[in-house]
Amino acid sequence: MRKLFPSCLGAALAALAVVPALTHAQVVTVPTTPQIGSSNPAPADPLVPRPNTKPCIVQLFTNFAFDDFTPKTFNYTPPASCPGPWAKVVFTADFTVQAGRQFDRTAAFYLGHANIYFGTTAEPRSNLSPSWHVERDVTDLSAIFKAPQIGEANLGNFVGVSGGTDFNSVIFANAALEFFPASFPDAAPRTADIVVPVNGTGGDAGTLNTTADSISQTLNLPTNVESVYLDVIAQSQINDEFWYLCVPNSEDNNLESCGGTAFRETEVSIDGKPAGVAPVYPWIFTGGIDPFLWEPIPGVQTLNFRPYRVDLTPFAGLLSDGNTHTVSVSVFNANSFFSATANMFVFTDHGSAHVTGGVTTNTLSAAPTPTINNNINFNPATKHFTGSIDTSSTRTFTIAGFVNTSHGRVDTTVQETVSFVNNQQFDVNPTTGSPDNQNVQQTTTVDSETTTHAGPFESKREQHFTYPVTIDFALNVNPDGSFSQTTSVNQQFLLDKKEHVNGSAVFRSTENNHVQSQDTLAVDANGNRSLTPSSTQTFLFQDSKGTCVSRTLTSANNVLTGVSTGQGCETH
Repeated sequence: MRKLFPSCLGAALAALAVVPALTHAQVVTVPTTPQIGSSNPAPADPLVPRPNTKPCIVQLFTNFAFDDFTPKTFNYTPPASCPGPWAKVVFTADFTVQAGRQFDRTAAFYLGHANIYFGTTAEPRSNLSPSWHVERDVTDLSAIFKAPQIGEANLGNFVGVSGGTDFNSVIFANAALEFFPASFPDAAPRTADIVVPVNGTGGDAGTLNTTADSISQTLNLPTNVESVYLDVIAQSQINDEFWYLCVPNSEDNNLESCGGTAFRETEVSIDGKPAGVAPVYPWIFTGGIDPFLWEPIPGVQTLNFRPYRVDLTPFAGLLSDGNTHTVSVSVFNANSFFSATANMFVFTDHGSAHVTGGVTTNTLSAAPTPTINNNINFNPATKHFTGSIDTSSTRTFTIAGFVNTSHGRVDTTVQETVSFVNNQQFDVNPTTGSPDNQNVQQTTTVDSETTTHAGPFESKREQHFTYPVTIDFALNVNPDGSFSQTTSVNQQFLLDKKEHVNGSAVFRSTENNHVQSQDTLAVDANGNRSLTPSSTQTFLFQDSKGTCVSRTLTSANNVLTGVSTGQGCETH
């Protein structure tokens, strides 16, 4: 694989100066707000807002040491002092990686096989033991918190010698749940009556190596299902880690890149028929492309993935028919491999033991049909491959269904357009030490509108997701083994929401999470390196209720240099 696929580069750079791993380390708790002068991971994302009530805290585990690939189990018991209903439930975790040499790793925690956290870890250095804090609002999972459960912490991490390289950093973690009792004005929201995990064999995330692979769950649901949602996470790994930089198989050797094209998409099906689409977010891990790009400011959601919610409510009538059904998740163009997990949220009609209904419209095709324009040319004189590869896909579909409930007939229509564009430019010589250049501009856009008719009421929910990422990469490897690499990455997560009832706007929110990082990294023939990394992250959320959260972080030379809050809030 080419230098673009850099978890290896991260380990190689860390190897330039390594100290022995500590023998009696544990989690080092750091402030939950970014600290100027620190090299600890510092995302600008805000903490989960809490109600005013005093929470009951249930510690899931403390100082778990992850130094192999065996999942660790823990026991959970509901808090006796906070029996529910809960205004909010918040998952928290703290991580520490020993100083030394280690790859970024994937962390996935489960309770009753339902995923409660999914993210990746920071890479250490010889003189840096990174520590950080993550949070996730898990109120929607309240159904699984009502009874004792067995939990599983899966954070596979190799410690030992591999290929002559000593990977000597153990990863430590704590995790807890905070339960906030309902009160006035902090009422308990309605949450799913049933949560159904959808995972691979053994209850952990499943491995999807090809388009044909899937994770599935057999459903035996009650006969009064009213609405259904599926939260999906599909994480790219190994050959697929940098899928947005991949090319058609006919060009992978010429361009020193991965194959399978630059398009991936998560598909959801029920009983083998298309039921929804979940776009794949282009997460970049802390070893990605150049590890110094992400210290201390990581990429968007790198340490704490956000699931994508698919509305399956048009299928509620079908799922209430008393028969066994199967929900499946796959990744189109998976090329070894994606790690996938999902949680299904089932809401039932509390006023009826049996509802009827069905799917009335479904225009979603079984698979996307991306268009690829290959404009790569070979110059025999210079032995360079130059040109561009453009990949695009657009799908527009409607899925509608109804249920006859205790409060009348409810019709739900989901209309969605999923658009994908990936434009790459190349100047590559795979046989010499001349510069290799690769640039990509990619955008995934989802326009979704869900309309619900119930008697005289019509409610409409609109969502507009945009996932833009731009990467400019130039690498020069010299015959003596020295190299220089210049990289810049511009990555965003944009989400606009609108809600209307009978044509009147009742709610609107906007969210913008934006990271820009750049670095020029040079390593001489003796392994001495020089670098000039700098980065900026801005997070802004505001809604029509008056909420506005804003934070901007800046860093230089792998140290946080600035923290500011409130920009943009005063003008809205």
